[in-house]
Amino acid sequence: MPINQGEIMWPRLVANKVFRKRTGSNNFFADFRTNSDAILEGTSGVVDHDQPYLNTKAIFNPHNHNHKYKVFVSTWNVAGVEPHEDLNLEDWIDPSCDIYVLGFQEIVPLKASNVLGSENSKITMKWNSLIRQVLNNKLHRVKHKEKDQKIQKLQNFFTIKTEKLQDFQCIISKQMVGILISVWVRSDLRPFVHHPSVSCVGCGIMGCLGNKGSVSVRFRLHGTSFCLVCCHLASGGGEGDEKHRNSDVSEIMSRTSFPRVPLLDLPRKILDHDQVILLGDLNYRISLPEETTRLLVDGGEWNVLLENDQLRKELIDGQVLEGWHEGDIKFPPTYKYCPNSDTYFGCVQGRKDEKRRAPAWCDRIIWYGKGLNQHLYTRGELKLSDHRPVKAIFTAEVGVEPIIKGFHQSFFLSERFEQITNKFEVSSTNDFVCKSR
Repeated sequence: MPINQGEIMWPRLVANKVFRKRTGSNNFFADFRTNSDAILEGTSGVVDHDQPYLNTKAIFNPHNHNHKYKVFVSTWNVAGVEPHEDLNLEDWIDPSCDIYVLGFQEIVPLKASNVLGSENSKITMKWNSLIRQVLNNKLHRVKHKEKDQKIQKLQNFFTIKTEKLQDFQCIISKQMVGILISVWVRSDLRPFVHHPSVSCVGCGIMGCLGNKGSVSVRFRLHGTSFCLVCCHLASGGGEGDEKHRNSDVSEIMSRTSFPRVPLLDLPRKILDHDQVILLGDLNYRISLPEETTRLLVDGGEWNVLLENDQLRKELIDGQVLEGWHEGDIKFPPTYKYCPNSDTYFGCVQGRKDEKRRAPAWCDRIIWYGKGLNQHLYTRGELKLSDHRPVKAIFTAEVGVEPIIKGFHQSFFLSERFEQITNKFEVSSTNDFVCKSR
């Protein structure tokens, strides 16, 4: 009996997806080439600065000290809808931060061809182009006029062509099926970002495909290691479905692994990093009857609802997220809305929907580690999808390692300096001068 070609296609696609390189530590987009362990591929709008400009106060201070940076974090499930040309993110993205972390879920529909096929990089490029436009627009430049003037003064010292400068540059952008994480930093911080890499974990179909799972980003800023985890966990509002989400979290924590760097003791697992932020459509629901949930939502009874929120229970009493933190929620549930409306799905009288889903705070941002202080935690009102976006703003305290006067910038920006300082104690006295380059 002849075998139908379509009958062998599914297992072949699955095998190719499962056995391909799992972590993809070197396979991501960025705006520049780095001197660290990652090799960047397929960059769009590459900025190749042979002589990166530096903050002289940070570079020439021989003592240990800390810097504080504002970190903007946002998550949004866009339900497979492409961004249209007039989508306005300027009111959503705060213009006063130093680092931007934007996570998306379902940037493509989660159908078989997308789950089993190659990633649609055109969609990623659309989102990154939109982000770049917002971060580097004229309004943003006006608000950073003072910073630009300082850069201008350093121009001659570091021989930078000002027309190449941008306010913000993408240090990592990585997609896995529908999950996309895009990380941007101020241009003058870029030289201090080292060892960027990614690790992807699929938890979806058969426990390994990427319709659900995580894309994690690792990098080091000055002397502090960051890990940013963008997730899309198991869905379902039925009794016991939260166990599948807890299982996904356990899989992500255990299977996420970043590459080793010779002679450098860099963290490889998520919780080994100094500062960790987890964001995404975590899909945790409210353990109450649907009608009760809707009545409490209508009355704005957030505290009662949060007492029955599955993620809050896990953060307080659970095992898989022990030690994690979340800010106070003082905004309505972010899911599920009728398209292009302010009405929750299933609330329209006389309409028979296939699935009635009670409102829930599916979209969340939580953090782990020391040195992170949250100032803002809220939702937005963008109506592109059936989810509302959520954002948070943190202050991150970052340790800055001492730099010895007289060293050429290309040396102390390289791995060689980090390797030496890891193995030896370098004198920080003013008498130590490198007389020869």
